[in-house]
Amino acid sequence: VQLQASGGGLVQAGGSLRLSCAASGGTSSSYIMGWFRQAPGKGREFVATISSSGGSSTYADSVKGRFTISRDDAENTVYLQMDSLKSEDTANYYCAARSYWDSTRVMPSRYPYWGQGTQVTVSS
Repeated sequence: VQLQASGGGLVQAGGSLRLSCAASGGTSSSYIMGWFRQAPGKGREFVATISSSGGSSTYADSVKGRFTISRDDAENTVYLQMDSLKSEDTANYYCAARSYWDSTRVMPSRYPYWGQGTQVTVSS
């Protein structure tokens, strides 16, 4: 499966952005989809993940209550709605896909499929 992330940009603190991840080349509805981010000089960190059915989701504590992950399998697209953005949310955001739901779903090393990053910059 190929993934294409988009929707990043420059936003003021307190503002909102919605990232999109379009999937192609496979049955995207069968994949667990995740969002990760990487700030300059830091490792890639987990943000959110959603099950293949869309019925379950997991969030990093740092974004819980502010970010919402969702999926539209008819459009083969996963979204990350980001509200109440903070300067510490500034990073390159990546979407990823894997085939199974277990405790390792928060680990970037356990995702075999990745899109290119989309930059999110939050100004304070």
